[in-house]
Amino acid sequence: MKVLGFAGWSGSGKTTLMIRLLPELIGRGVSVSTIKHSHHGFRIDRPGKDSYEHRAAGAQEVVIGSRERWALIRELRGAPEVGLGGLIAKLAPVDLVLVEGFTDAGHDKIEVVRAAAKPSLHPSDPSVVAIAAGTPLPDASRPVLDLDDIPAIADFVIAHCRLGAR
Repeated sequence: MKVLGFAGWSGSGKTTLMIRLLPELIGRGVSVSTIKHSHHGFRIDRPGKDSYEHRAAGAQEVVIGSRERWALIRELRGAPEVGLGGLIAKLAPVDLVLVEGFTDAGHDKIEVVRAAAKPSLHPSDPSVVAIAAGTPLPDASRPVLDLDDIPAIADFVIAHCRLGAR
């Protein structure tokens, strides 16, 4: 599977870009899964729901399923955080995995820049292959893509990841 990430400061527009890019890529015949990194604890269930109660009672894993979807919740209970490679290994095969966050991992990524007020990642991160920016960046050392030109960003992703003519 091809992997391409989106990295940038909080509020730069990573999530918005991915949400806009997904239908464009899928419409071109690319099968896509996503992985989102969170620096904080998160919950996909809530108190009072059976899955929450199973987990709270000590279950190592809880699987919940329905006609529409299924989910696996694995409690780490003090074990180390699973890295990006470990998470990718758990996915069903697709053409492309888009990753939000995991900035320090070595996979290729597009830096998302809303404004030039914060320091850029690309000068010190060789894994940044392009920059999607909301403002011109004349001194950028990587290709700069217009943050609002979703078809052009999709063209870049398909070419960079060698996904072939779609």
